[in-house]
Amino acid sequence: MSVFKKYISNQNEGTPNQGAPSPSSSSQSASSQTAPSASSPAASETRPQSSQKPIAEQRPKQQSNTSQIAAGSGRNMLSSDVEIKGQVRFTNDLVVDGKIEGEIDSDGSLTVGENARVRAEIRTRSVVIYGKVHGNITVADRVELKANAELVGDIKAATLSIEAGAIFVGKSTVGAPSSVPAQTTPNKPAASAPAKKEKTAAAS
Repeated sequence: MSVFKKYISNQNEGTPNQGAPSPSSSSQSASSQTAPSASSPAASETRPQSSQKPIAEQRPKQQSNTSQIAAGSGRNMLSSDVEIKGQVRFTNDLVVDGKIEGEIDSDGSLTVGENARVRAEIRTRSVVIYGKVHGNITVADRVELKANAELVGDIKAATLSIEAGAIFVGKSTVGAPSSVPAQTTPNKPAASAPAKKEKTAAAS
């Protein structure tokens, strides 16, 4: 009986325990659990963000046609945030891109920009209109209405140019005739008939 128990105990000591995990396998599983994957949200958050701005922010703002005209020719300019009520006088050329209400008198040239809103009587040498004008215009030389221009008022000028798409509501007097036609006086009816009647009455 003691020999049989000793034989069983030797077999139990010789065979390793299959249910117990080995130290190497437990360390590998622990390392696999602690190492974060490359596709995990935490790893994606640690990536540095690009410093490039959107394409729309990188492009510079385009200037209006009026500001380009003023900058290229060196003219004086009233920008779009300027508003004047009253009488405006200037000696050289002026580009208006703001709001004017009143009168404009000058011997120079006036350019009304595409953002301009003018309600005034204009008396200058010449006028070029890109925006909106309400008022009569009297110039010595030339009036030009560009494609998107809007004019409500009468024009008196030596020459007038209107592009397709412009709006003009009013009367225009362009140039002057070379000679004024002579006025003819109407013929008065003859007064001889009553005199003949008087003569016949006297003879009878």
